[in-house]
Amino acid sequence: MPNFSFVLLYVENPPASAGFYADLLGRPIIENSPSFAMLPLSEGVMLGLWSRKTVEPAAAAQAGASEVAFTVEDAAAVEATFADWNKRGLNILQEPVQMDFGTTFVATDPDGHRLRVFVPAAA
Repeated sequence: MPNFSFVLLYVENPPASAGFYADLLGRPIIENSPSFAMLPLSEGVMLGLWSRKTVEPAAAAQAGASEVAFTVEDAAAVEATFADWNKRGLNILQEPVQMDFGTTFVATDPDGHRLRVFVPAAA
């Protein structure tokens, strides 16, 4: 049996969210239904997009209560990703800034989930 880890986000429209993430991350949609969609994030890690109307048990937290973080190789990649996501029209909550853990910025997906891009300070 395959051993995978999942990041699950509760979304309004799983097929639409899957299209958003497939385009944004350049990843294929490997499962797509009205209530659930899935894409690979990296080897052994999947992004599951579950309809917030059908998740059992019902979720209490709202989008934005946590974040999905993506590491990149250097500060130039943070800036390039910021420019790309800004051009795509993502809502930017935090422009690129140096923090204790490294250079970072934060955007949101169409459902309001926080997406952090950063390069660790040690990189």
